[in-house]
Amino acid sequence: MPAHEPSFTVDDDVQVPVPGTDEVWTVGAVILNREGRAFAQRRSSDRRLFPGAWDIVGGHVEEGETLLEALAREVEEETGWRLTHVRRFLGITTWTGDDGGGLRHEADYLVEVEGDLDHPVLEWSKHSACDWFGPDNLARLKENCGPGQFMIHDLVARTIKDHPDSAPDRLLGSLL
Repeated sequence: MPAHEPSFTVDDDVQVPVPGTDEVWTVGAVILNREGRAFAQRRSSDRRLFPGAWDIVGGHVEEGETLLEALAREVEEETGWRLTHVRRFLGITTWTGDDGGGLRHEADYLVEVEGDLDHPVLEWSKHSACDWFGPDNLARLKENCGPGQFMIHDLVARTIKDHPDSAPDRLLGSLL
C-alpha cells in the first residue's frame, strides 16, 4: 500500500476543509471509550501554549499533510493508538495563542481508534496526565484555563450531548 493511502475510513458526510496558502492549521480528535467518555490529556506545565490545561489529542498540520493525515499522525504520536475511522466533522475554531504564533484554524473530528484504551502511550515531554471525561467531571476540563479559554470543555461537552448516535457500542464496534 502506498504511504499516502490512508489506513482509516471516513464517513461520506465528513467535511475536510482545504487550508489556504499561508494559513496555520491544527487538528483535534475527540475519542470516546465504551462508556461514552471523552479522552483528554493535561498539557505539561512548561508548554508555551495553554500550560497545565486539558486538551484533546491533536496538533499542527505539517507541510504536505492533509488535515486527516495529520489527525492520524497525531493520534498515533500522542496515544500509541491507530486512527481507524473518522465519524464526524465537529467544526472549525479559529484562535490565537499567546505564543506569538498568530492566527490558527482548528478542525476537530469525532474519531474511532484501535488500541488499548486503558493504557495510552503519552508523550510525557508534552503531557503530564490523562483521563476520560463525561458529564460528571466535565468541569475539570476548565482547569488552568483563563476566561474565554474553554474551547476544549465546550467541544467535549457538545460532542457528548449532541451526538447520541455516537453510542459506545457503535463507536468501538471493532474493539468489542
